[in-house]
Amino acid sequence: MSGSWELLRFPIVNDRRGNLTFIEGSRNISFGISRVYYLYDVPGGSFRGGHAHKELEQVVIAVSGSFDVHLSDGRRSEVVSLNRSYYGLYLKNLVWRELRNFSSGACCLVLASHNYDESDYIRDYDTFVLEAHRERVG
Repeated sequence: MSGSWELLRFPIVNDRRGNLTFIEGSRNISFGISRVYYLYDVPGGSFRGGHAHKELEQVVIAVSGSFDVHLSDGRRSEVVSLNRSYYGLYLKNLVWRELRNFSSGACCLVLASHNYDESDYIRDYDTFVLEAHRERVG
């Protein structure tokens, strides 16, 4: 994993009646949770994301089904497949993400460090690469 993203494993409380996994903001993840949203019923062949955030941090979880997360920090790229509800993909700010290959019935849960703010989005990849480079050099 890059320093810009990390796969997290959340606690599992095993019980014969069914397992339980919990996430506590600023405890299991590095930020307090300000916003929660989920993606579902994504049509075959579609993708979500296609942007980066200037400040926002997120954790992306496949609570049902599976999907791939295509990531870039402007220098290197990686694809992370999510298919277990006790794993979450932590994304720092300035990480380009595209969610692809949703299985039938997939549900993607996203925990965000801030409320929605359109001005925090970078929606053009070339602009993102320039911004990421500017941030690294300083």
